Amino acid sequence: MFCVEKHRIVRLPPPLYRLGYIYLSVFSPLVSQSNSSLKKQRSPGIFSTFFCCFRNYNVEPPAFNNTTTSLPPAPEENGTQPKPPAKFLLPEMNISDYGKKCVVIDLDETLVHSSFKPISNADFIVPVEIDGTVHQVYVLKRPHVDEFLQKMGELFECVLFTASLAKYADPVADLLDQWGVFRARLFRESCVFHRGNYVKDLSRLGRELSNVIILDNSPASYIFHPENAVPVQSWFDDLSDTELQDLLPFFEGLSREEEVYGVLQHLRGR
Repeated sequence: MFCVEKHRIVRLPPPLYRLGYIYLSVFSPLVSQSNSSLKKQRSPGIFSTFFCCFRNYNVEPPAFNNTTTSLPPAPEENGTQPKPPAKFLLPEMNISDYGKKCVVIDLDETLVHSSFKPISNADFIVPVEIDGTVHQVYVLKRPHVDEFLQKMGELFECVLFTASLAKYADPVADLLDQWGVFRARLFRESCVFHRGNYVKDLSRLGRELSNVIILDNSPASYIFHPENAVPVQSWFDDLSDTELQDLLPFFEGLSREEEVYGVLQHLRGR
């Protein structure tokens, strides 16, 4: 039997068959193999080439031509446009966040990596009850995640949005976010199930799309709004990884832009 862990397939020995099923049901945002065509191989440190515009903070970032101010609603399975949601996913913005852009941040393989298999250097061990049995989940924090979250909390209205179940992701977020960076947490039930994937529909947040950014390692998660995405390399256990630290200058510059589409279009072009 094989267990799909977002970007890779792991062969499970017979005693772990049921554990593999639990992993898919609790963590994995991908339900079918249709996402394989959406995965792109990326080299480490990819964002280091995008900081030329923002390294010198005494110089204004260059203006990018952009005629798009809003995005259409996400398509439904039958190709028609969905109706506007009766209720948005996010509450009213806090007064302290007025004027800030909203950054939607993924959890698994973006900020942390979790496993049922014991990890000797785990940062957290989270008990998760599944079908009446408590399982220990071993969680590794991505290098520089603390620095990243603290700075992002100063610059943006930050929202945790994961396709994992709340019974796992909520206690992990409690341990990870010691500074109250996440103004809200959204879980699998807030995703849209579209063509075998759990998609994060940014039009349902209740924020102006031209001021929304999504940071996620899975392109399938933001297929409705690729124009709003900052892709990040999947992380599992590389302790020399610097992706989050490398992203900070980019986000500092982006926080000063009037809207996000011009800069992100330039990023995709690079």
